Amino acid sequence: MIYLKKEKVGDVFTFFVKPSVAAIDVLGKINVGDKLLFQGTTTNFELVVKSMQIEGESVESVKKGQQVGIKVPERVRQNDEVFKIVG
Repeated sequence: MIYLKKEKVGDVFTFFVKPSVAAIDVLGKINVGDKLLFQGTTTNFELVVKSMQIEGESVESVKKGQQVGIKVPERVRQNDEVFKIVG
């Protein structure tokens, strides 16, 4: 796919098999409703953020320096990159 613009907003640092959650070190702002792209050696998919949690508490937005959990439709791996699709 060709994207108008993608901005790196995080790196995956772990994956929880149940309930299929990516734990992300946040490098840029992420909001509920943003379209994210997960890319790595064997990872390549998009999703629209429906919810995010920090230590079990739902949040609407996260910023650089935070760690967040986002439910994902498939497996991700440590060091996969997370981009926000803009436009």
